[in-house]
Amino acid sequence: MKISQLAKATNLSAHTLRYYEKLGLLVPQKSIENNYRIYNSDDLATAHFIKRCKESGFSLEDTAALINIKDAKDQHTCAEAKAITQKKVDEVHQQIKRLSELKQVLKQLNDKCCGGTESAQFCSIISQLENTQNTKEPEHATG
Repeated sequence: MKISQLAKATNLSAHTLRYYEKLGLLVPQKSIENNYRIYNSDDLATAHFIKRCKESGFSLEDTAALINIKDAKDQHTCAEAKAITQKKVDEVHQQIKRLSELKQVLKQLNDKCCGGTESAQFCSIISQLENTQNTKEPEHATG
């Protein structure tokens, strides 16, 4: 199949597929006659695999490692795939922690502001963001 057919079958753009090819994640055959990329059923399966990796939050580096495991299962262990996945779980946990802290800061900023129609000169959100003395916790202001 041609790249347009693979793009349609995977719901990925031809540009994205070419990018994956450039990174070595996809390795299509080239037609001797017209130099077109020719993709087979293994390439289709790999493109779907890459897409699922991306949807699961894996980086392209992680995806490449998982493809290597997938393509040579008899030379790898489950522990290798689990280690990659555990690393991603740990990263997501850290992101959740940072987002939770960010949510608290934003909630504190939001809760201290009246949201009125007076001049922003008295806005507690703007005042707190301008405050270079305290960048972690918003202070109570009048606006």
